Amino acid sequence: MDDVEKAILISFDESGAIDSELKLQAVNFCQKIKETPSICSLCIEKLCFCKLVQVQFWCLQALQEVIRVKYGSMSLEEKNFIRKSIFSMACLEGINDKMCVVLDSPAFIKNKLSQVLVTLIYFEYPLIWSSVFVDFLPHLSKGAVVIDMFSRLLNALDDELVSMDYPRTAEEVAVAGRVKDAMRKQCVPQIVRAWYDIVSMYKNTDPETCVTVLDCMRRYVSWIDIGLIVNDAFIPLLFELILVDGLSEQLRAAAAGCVLAVVSKRMDAHSKLSLLKSLQISRVFGLVSDDNDSDLVSAIAALITGYAVEVLECSKRVNTEDAKVISMELLDEVLPTVFYVMQNCEMDAAFSIVQFLSGYVATMKTHSSLQENQMLHISQILEVIRTQIRYDPMYRNNLDMVDMIGVEEESRMLEFRKDLFVLLRNVGRVAPEVTRIFIRNSLASAISSSSDKNAEEVEAALSLLYALGETMSDEAMRVGNGLLSELVTNLLSTRFPCHSNRLVALVYLETIARYMKFIQENVQYIPLVLAAFLDERGIHHPNIYVSRRASYLFMRIVKLLKSKLVPFIETILQSLQDVVARFTSMNLASREPAGSEDGAYVFEAIGLLIGMEDVSLEKQSDYLSSLLTPLCQQVEVTLMNAKALNPDESSLQIANIQQIIVAINALSKGFSERLVTSSRPAIGHMFKQTLDVLLQILVVFPKVEPLRTKVLSFIHRMVDTLGASVFPYLPKALEQLLAESEPKEMVGFLLLLNQLICKFSTLVRDILEEVFPTIAGRVFSAIQRVVDSSVTETNTEEIRELQELQKTLYTFLHVIATHDLSSVFLSPRSRDYLTSIMQLLLHTSCHHKDIVTRKACVQIFIKLIKDWCAKSSGEEKVPGFKSFIIETFATNCCLYSVLDKSFEFGDANTLVLFGEIVLAQKVMYEKFGDDFLVHFVSKGFPSPQNLAEQYCQKLKGNDIKALRSYYQSLIEHLRVQQNGSLVFR
Repeated sequence: MDDVEKAILISFDESGAIDSELKLQAVNFCQKIKETPSICSLCIEKLCFCKLVQVQFWCLQALQEVIRVKYGSMSLEEKNFIRKSIFSMACLEGINDKMCVVLDSPAFIKNKLSQVLVTLIYFEYPLIWSSVFVDFLPHLSKGAVVIDMFSRLLNALDDELVSMDYPRTAEEVAVAGRVKDAMRKQCVPQIVRAWYDIVSMYKNTDPETCVTVLDCMRRYVSWIDIGLIVNDAFIPLLFELILVDGLSEQLRAAAAGCVLAVVSKRMDAHSKLSLLKSLQISRVFGLVSDDNDSDLVSAIAALITGYAVEVLECSKRVNTEDAKVISMELLDEVLPTVFYVMQNCEMDAAFSIVQFLSGYVATMKTHSSLQENQMLHISQILEVIRTQIRYDPMYRNNLDMVDMIGVEEESRMLEFRKDLFVLLRNVGRVAPEVTRIFIRNSLASAISSSSDKNAEEVEAALSLLYALGETMSDEAMRVGNGLLSELVTNLLSTRFPCHSNRLVALVYLETIARYMKFIQENVQYIPLVLAAFLDERGIHHPNIYVSRRASYLFMRIVKLLKSKLVPFIETILQSLQDVVARFTSMNLASREPAGSEDGAYVFEAIGLLIGMEDVSLEKQSDYLSSLLTPLCQQVEVTLMNAKALNPDESSLQIANIQQIIVAINALSKGFSERLVTSSRPAIGHMFKQTLDVLLQILVVFPKVEPLRTKVLSFIHRMVDTLGASVFPYLPKALEQLLAESEPKEMVGFLLLLNQLICKFSTLVRDILEEVFPTIAGRVFSAIQRVVDSSVTETNTEEIRELQELQKTLYTFLHVIATHDLSSVFLSPRSRDYLTSIMQLLLHTSCHHKDIVTRKACVQIFIKLIKDWCAKSSGEEKVPGFKSFIIETFATNCCLYSVLDKSFEFGDANTLVLFGEIVLAQKVMYEKFGDDFLVHFVSKGFPSPQNLAEQYCQKLKGNDIKALRSYYQSLIEHLRVQQNGSLVFR
């Protein structure tokens, strides 16, 4: 072993036993050898004598790299030497009277040799080395070794150059075209003849060689003359190989692959149809009913489905009546086997079941009525859909436990089913009655054979029923028919043994919810619906995911049925007693702190039920008291003992209080403001007492953000529920909420004030005047930090919160201004912040990147001008405001910001902002007259004088649209005149 061989072995070592430094030296040594002028002769010498596969691979790799990179600079002699040597190796010929050992090496070495040959072909065929393929053919008589090498060469040519399955450069596409054209003219017929002779000769003695040849041939069918394969010799040979029992499965499967390539070849539709008919494909149908897992069955399945796809495509493209009849006859012949394959065989990845069946169903839409065989095919398509949507039982436990495997499988099936349900809808449109009967029978079959073992079949049947409901309009469902009534009755009255299965339970409940429009019109089913949701099939299901979903769906059902459920309120409350008790029980320590939203939907459903005026006041009071009293007592007990709790106990109690607030909040959604304030104030009194208790939480736990958020949410709820009677509780609530000044907290606080202003308008003036100075101080202090670069670098989350606060502030100021509360800005304690507010609004109206925010700020200015400025020239309500508006706002916002090229007139939002800016000018003229006009024109309008005159004329007129249109054209004119720079400032 010389140094080169040693270096190659060391560079390929993956055992870890070689020192990394030594390995690096070896790699560098090998790289230097590649750069020597004698590298080609060295590699060929090693390939002749060395049996070490690492050395052989390195040498072949080096040769390929040298040819690719240096071919243009090689001497003629060197090219001849490489060509002759490589070809001799491939053909089992000696080099300098010495036999090369490469063809005795493993497959990956022979594959590498074939790639080197293809690299030469890339540069030399057909102009320099025109005889490469023809010269190879005589050597095939040497037997399997050379036949195998020739097949590897053709496969490599396909992989590296010809096949369009891989991305190619323009140069590679051109070379591939050149190579294919030359081969067609020169050697393809001889190669096909060689394939035929080899398969005929070796089919009984060396099936492995035949498989190699046929797999190679399959690749070439797409671009060679189809007549070389489709003839009285080759096609009978291929079918003989497929149909003869004694031959190896791999050989029969390879022959089927070749026939599939023939079937898939692109050609004129009429020619293709004649070809497909001549194949008499029905003779292979029987082969798919054997062992469904074998290679042969998979290959035959692919052939049959591929054939069906081509027949269907032909039926769309042929334009004569005879051809259409033939295509439909061929389709009718193959479809039963296709359906069998779809349900029982491993499908080829290239075949899309949904795409094929959708294409077939689409052909039926053109028929006024379906024939008997088409109706049969529809039933079989529905059976395929049912089979395909069925979960694999092997994942049953994973799906039930919702582990990682289960989650992945459920997500996969959810995506996979989408197209199948679209297909079901299409089938339902073509044959609605057949579809409904099939779904009814599927459900009946699932019911009759139901056991723990067939959960997947039940789930599939219920999913089909759900999907049917999705296709029905509300009107069709309300009217219903005999079949729908039967389906719903069967659904509601069945208790499946596999109901403990999570997926079965979920789809069962979803399906009932889907058909609620029917139940709304057929109230006799309500007891069955309630039973399904209230027993162990629904809210009391042992699986937490099912019980949670059942709670949500039950709440939606209550919302829908509402007054129709009044006779059942007692029954419902009794059934939910244990769920409610989890919240109303005083034994807090024994309760697990589940998610704070748990039970919310149950309480919302109860609230919707007992909050109706159909329920008597006495009963309503009893129901509500039985829920609110124990919940409030728990909160009061916790608050009294808060100081004595250790950290673990405290966190548990905080979690429990959160759940209680969520439950009360949800409960209150069922009570309208009219009921609690006008018709039944006693109910309102209960909610006021509850609010009083919950506000204590802010005092005892002032720093616990989750609790503050929940209490804030409840205050929002009470504003809607109690109306103006909530006012006495607001000062205390707002005081406690203002105790914290974090940006996120302040956003929530401003949203509450927005709600109060929008609901009560000027009635909240006193409250607003009290809190506004504190808000302004904190918010301006906080948003100043947005420009602090150190904050930007260290905490992007904090910046995001501050930006959200700033955005909410603009909304808050806008709400104040547009609800006749601008006087709040002028109260003695708020005046200190007036300048800051004006400067912020001015900067935002001119420069903010969000156009909608800019518009809001301009609208605020318009409202302030209307509120604070009188038409007469008397004493100013806000000293300095008029001059600020005329000299600063008008010039900067209404002129300079609009002149900027970033102000895009092509944008819809920008046009709306522009409309507000024009309106602002109109309002300023109405309030300030010539004081505004003279200053604005002098600042913004260069000569000629007629521009200013036309502007004044439009401004004084009553046509706001004309003013807007003129001002836009004026701005565009000024932009051109000043060429993008505000020279006249």
